Amino acid sequence: MELVISTELHDRLTHHLENTFPNEGGGFLVGHIKGNTRHVTEVHLVENSFASEEQFHRYLAEAGEFQRIEDEADARGLSLLGYFHSHPDHPAIPSEFDRTHAWPYFAYLIVSVRGGKRAESRLWELAANRESFIEGQLSFSQAVFEEKSSNGNH
Repeated sequence: MELVISTELHDRLTHHLENTFPNEGGGFLVGHIKGNTRHVTEVHLVENSFASEEQFHRYLAEAGEFQRIEDEADARGLSLLGYFHSHPDHPAIPSEFDRTHAWPYFAYLIVSVRGGKRAESRLWELAANRESFIEGQLSFSQAVFEEKSSNGNH
């Protein structure tokens, strides 16, 4: 799998994740699918609704956000491509918790945030047998698209 995202959108989502440090942050990626390539046109920033004492190592999107974002994307001819989240002071490698909560064919962009600054971004896809992740190709474009917060504002 390849995920293409503009440098501006990537900068915006990593800025959001840096601001959630030392806790995990995240959101959703929306755009188009062409063959094995997913093109991100929107980033939806979503608050972490996990219990506050667990947010340093867990992220959970607000209830109903997944369905709302997917429905809005479908209505506009777009697709919910995947999910992004941070790993504070840890590598951008899926955890066992990530694996047990992941879905095949969904893009998982993990950003390592070390000391409050992004360190690396890596793309993952859950294997069809759900036993492991397969690393994908993360590509950057110069095209500028949109960022959306969880309340739908730009």
